[in-house]
Amino acid sequence: MAATRRVVLIGPESTGKTTLAAELAAAFGAPWTPESARLIAESNPEPLSAATIEPIARRCIALEDAALATHPPLLIRDTDLVSTVVYAHHYYHTCPTWIEAEAQARLGDLYLLCAPDLPWTADGIRDRRDSRDALFEDFRRELTRRGAHMVVIRGTGAGRREAAIGAVRARLGTAD
Repeated sequence: MAATRRVVLIGPESTGKTTLAAELAAAFGAPWTPESARLIAESNPEPLSAATIEPIARRCIALEDAALATHPPLLIRDTDLVSTVVYAHHYYHTCPTWIEAEAQARLGDLYLLCAPDLPWTADGIRDRRDSRDALFEDFRRELTRRGAHMVVIRGTGAGRREAAIGAVRARLGTAD
């Protein structure tokens, strides 16, 4: 049985990651996992804090493991542990070493780094409207440092979706 190829949507908030994850899953007939930080934030009455880094990481791992248990040829991830690492450093200036190591061990096959060229949309959870450009560079640096295969995704609507589909096909040789 061939290993599951993992495509990860990553980048600052309000850059279309969830939309693209759903669109890629539909385009390739693949399962996708939701963003663990959002799930924790939506289910917890307290704001996210340094104490929620590890629960977010554990939820991220559980989501991935559950999806991989079905042995799909392709899995689409709406963020992964690399995102947890970047945000932990951004907000709290630290990240547990086990999360850093697990992020490397679970590195995706392709990262689609979503550029902050879409309008920022408030949703009650997002709070870094003015930090998106800096966060984008933090994501780029972290992915580069880890040796990840990365493609920057820009544009809007169908153009953004087609760029993402094209990047998946080019890197993974995936057909419709």
